Amino acid sequence: MFKKLFDDIMGRISAEDAAADDRDAAIRMATAVLMVDVALVDSSFDEVEFERMLRLVRNHFGLGTQAAAELINAANAEADELVSVHEFTEFLHQHLDDDEKARVVELLWSTAYADGELNKYEDALVLKVSDLLNVSHDVVMRLKLAAQ
Repeated sequence: MFKKLFDDIMGRISAEDAAADDRDAAIRMATAVLMVDVALVDSSFDEVEFERMLRLVRNHFGLGTQAAAELINAANAEADELVSVHEFTEFLHQHLDDDEKARVVELLWSTAYADGELNKYEDALVLKVSDLLNVSHDVVMRLKLAAQ
């Protein structure tokens, strides 16, 4: 009887851990896709932007260099198929708190400024994503200034 109870509890814990791992992986992918989309919106994605994005992903998600590069490459493939950012922003909006959403916006601004200048399309996309994530305008502007 005790073994059955123990197995049931361990099964639930393992399922919860797997669900949390899946959720975290989905959050990483959604964030990376948005970052790649910002980097690509000006029709140029060079080595400087890739290196900056690699560093941002490594630091934000605590990934190694290879795992971060694999995430960016997978996000790039996803971004190639991207029709709208709504699917990704809706997922992030549902699964992140306000501070985490602001951190995503911060990553997007840092990506937009990776090449040293902000293109009007990058600016518009980050503002759109910020709005879809319900990040306040004051916070968005503060993060933009910090990224410059």
